[in-house]
Amino acid sequence: MQQSPLNTLRILALSSAAWGGCIALPALAQEGASAASDDEGAIVVTARRREETLVAVPIAVSAFSGDKLESQGALDITDIANVVPNTTLEASRGTNSTLTAFIRGVGQQDPVSGFEQGVGIYLDDVYLNRPQGGLLDIYDVERIEVLRGPQGTLYGRNTIGGAVKYVTKMLPQEFALKLKGSFGTYDQADGVLTVSAPITDLIRVGGAVARLSRGGFGKNLTTGEENYNKDVWAARATFEMGGYGEPVLMRITGDYTKDNSNARGGHRLMPGQLSGTPMLKDVFDTQGGLTDPKQYVKSYGLSMNITAELSDSVTLRSISAWRKDDSASPIDFDALPAVDVDVPAYFFNEQLSQEFQLLYDNGPLKGMVGFYYLDARADTQFDARLFTTVAGLTAFTQANVDTETYAIFGDFTFDVTDQISLSAGGRYTWDKRRADILRQNYLGGGSPVFGGAGVPFGAPGTDFNGEREYKKFTPRFSVSYKPNRDHNVYASYSKGFKGGGFDPRGVGVNAPDLNKDGIRQDSEVASFLSFAPEQVDSYEVGYKGNFMGGALYVAVAGFYADYKDVQIPGSVGCSVGGIPSFCGIVSNAGKATFKGLEFESNARLGRDVLTGGDRINLSTAIGYIDAKYKEYISNIGGVPTDVADFRKVQNTPKWTASGTLSYTAPVGEGSIYLGSTVSWRSKTYQFEIPNPYIDQKGFALWDASIVYTAPDDRWSLGVHGKNLMDKEYKTSGYTFVAANPTTGAIINNAAGFPTPSLGKEGTLTAFYGNPRQVFVTGTLKF
Repeated sequence: MQQSPLNTLRILALSSAAWGGCIALPALAQEGASAASDDEGAIVVTARRREETLVAVPIAVSAFSGDKLESQGALDITDIANVVPNTTLEASRGTNSTLTAFIRGVGQQDPVSGFEQGVGIYLDDVYLNRPQGGLLDIYDVERIEVLRGPQGTLYGRNTIGGAVKYVTKMLPQEFALKLKGSFGTYDQADGVLTVSAPITDLIRVGGAVARLSRGGFGKNLTTGEENYNKDVWAARATFEMGGYGEPVLMRITGDYTKDNSNARGGHRLMPGQLSGTPMLKDVFDTQGGLTDPKQYVKSYGLSMNITAELSDSVTLRSISAWRKDDSASPIDFDALPAVDVDVPAYFFNEQLSQEFQLLYDNGPLKGMVGFYYLDARADTQFDARLFTTVAGLTAFTQANVDTETYAIFGDFTFDVTDQISLSAGGRYTWDKRRADILRQNYLGGGSPVFGGAGVPFGAPGTDFNGEREYKKFTPRFSVSYKPNRDHNVYASYSKGFKGGGFDPRGVGVNAPDLNKDGIRQDSEVASFLSFAPEQVDSYEVGYKGNFMGGALYVAVAGFYADYKDVQIPGSVGCSVGGIPSFCGIVSNAGKATFKGLEFESNARLGRDVLTGGDRINLSTAIGYIDAKYKEYISNIGGVPTDVADFRKVQNTPKWTASGTLSYTAPVGEGSIYLGSTVSWRSKTYQFEIPNPYIDQKGFALWDASIVYTAPDDRWSLGVHGKNLMDKEYKTSGYTFVAANPTTGAIINNAAGFPTPSLGKEGTLTAFYGNPRQVFVTGTLKF
């Protein structure tokens, strides 16, 4: 799919014209949610596409207001994962802007084309089809919601694991100007300017510009560049017509982010097995020598959200969007100066989406029906430059994977009595996946795509063009019992679905001759490169309640999920035409079960304790999950073998827990906030095969903040500390070392180190979470 910005503007213009009759009406108040103060459970969310309190929603959902995130010094959306049960949000390996997301054991950490996300990321109700640019910085945000479990009857794109909704602020009705600056350790210097102004009683314009920068936590000792630095420019512009009590709201938003941060280099966990290069002492230092292409990420988009109240009970909504992102990454897998396992890569993604919703709310019946369309292009190009027996051999891959999807969905709730409600919904999804995959060896240098002087060597390892269709109906049911407005007991069932696809790194010439006729047919190559859809049956029971007039909010959920045909992408050292190379291996693991418990609470521990008007509050979140593979078929020596007993669910710690103790009090005409958060995660496996080098043992993080806010909220000054104990912990890694194909046990060489399975040095590198950071933040409002 190729959509130019001009074509996109035409499409948005046509959509706008179709709404012309509605725009003539005065416009509608924002579909929004506000988060109440920390000691109240009456936070309003739109998890079911209508405004409801957290207590009323029969879904496991966590919500954070923009004010709360700002007071706690949140920098990007990965910060919220520390305080949400059974949730992992991390920067992907070797990047700053690509997101790896897992909820309740379901997710996807491979960013190349061909693999869909397991957790949906939404920016103002627009689904982000690819993870590049998905690690959103927090500025000018109204709230963030995290929904756990399959979503499909209420949202544009079906997501099998859950959804993260990032909602920006609606423009105020009066002129507003806000300046925010942050300065801290590692030369952190952030600045955000937000301004908006009314043009008429119905029209407002506004925008925000952000400059986010930080020095590196370490250094690349080969290139001299800072490692783990941050260099981001971002901007957002908004045009609004209507809202604030009017029956129609049109909101057009454009955003742009440019990340010029250096490539993140990994830390080697073993000496070089050929060069003898020793390990570095500082885990944030690296020695990778690959510098081309220069690292960058550009992501930008345009959306138009129109909502019209057609009557007191019927609302029509349209969400039109176009998005694009381009990125370049010099990925030095081996993290050494020499070329051993080096992968320069380009990612080009573009999407066009249209969603319509018709909402109904009248008496005991509430609900919606919707239609969703997505046309998305994901193109990946990369060289695999390896130390092999053939000098200067490069395996170039170009994988263009296009997705076209249509869906109709609906979800309705009927109040049988004042206390009992029944909800039912369903979605029919039609996905088409088209793949064009080329793999070509070059001799004497890299491919010309990356400026190499290599010449084609031999026939293409893969020259494939094909498509597959996937269709699925996924239902959802729930029942709620509300003894009164402050308590809700619910049970739900939902089916999740994620379409299949084609492995962009697969090697077609290695496809088996299934019919034994001596000819490698197109159908056999397609079968070898493709993988099946995955699906999950998810069951949940829960309770939510407010006690003592809102002084205590409690949410408890128990869940069980039966997960089938789990998609496991990966890459291994292999042989192509007798030459050692780099191959993609994707399998459908078979069966897995996830069962667990989640607990969240907000408690006001005291009021008027030290002075009149003060408040002590405690927020907690605890998650437990027992995630196990029940069947995991691996082809070992040509024999299908069940290795489930030796495999783990990646990026899913058994325990997650956090506690935030805060104190607020009036100081003169202003107020002060003191907050401290301790979060803990148990052992985390980075891949399905356990690896004692890169897997992370359980660890705790401690954050704290002190913020003074002046009278009338005109200015504020805060001091924030992140990871105050300076805990060293791994978030991801690369591994290409020999292991027992059944048990996964690493095979050591005569020197006692892991045996390289790709290249000669041994690739075993890790990436780490941020060290201790302390910064001061000031805001000024006009």
